[in-house]
Amino acid sequence: MEATKADVVAPAAGAGAGHVGGGGAKSKTSSPSLRRCIVDNTDKCADAVLAKVEMDRKLSMIKAWEESEKSKAENKAQKKMSSIMSWENTKKAAVEAKLRTREEKLEKKKAEYAEKMRNQIAAIHKEGEEKRASVEAKRHEAILKYEDMAAKHRSKGTTPAKKFLGCF
Repeated sequence: MEATKADVVAPAAGAGAGHVGGGGAKSKTSSPSLRRCIVDNTDKCADAVLAKVEMDRKLSMIKAWEESEKSKAENKAQKKMSSIMSWENTKKAAVEAKLRTREEKLEKKKAEYAEKMRNQIAAIHKEGEEKRASVEAKRHEAILKYEDMAAKHRSKGTTPAKKFLGCF
């Protein structure tokens, strides 16, 4: 009995060499010679079918290996990226901490300098007050002196002498 195209099915990956035909789904082979071999049902054709199955198995294994290697490479790159990010964050934190300490030192120096300047301003103000008080006291003494001299001139009836050329 000769098998027709509708009756021929490609063997499963683990099927024996003697089972080329059978029932079930139609064969979807890509090569015309393989289709002809399936219809002829000879040992030579069975070897071709087995070779096709073996090739499919190898391609499947290669694809699985490729996916595994890609996954390994992806995981390795991800691990390196993670360690780089961790390193970067650590370095940034150290620099930011150093920056904060320097800013704190500068703020402290700025506050100390501002206090020093306020103290200098207070000292200048105090000195100015003292000088003003001294001038005020001298002015008050001069006024009293001239009031006394005016009282003497009034009591004696004399006029004060003007010195136009006081340096000659």
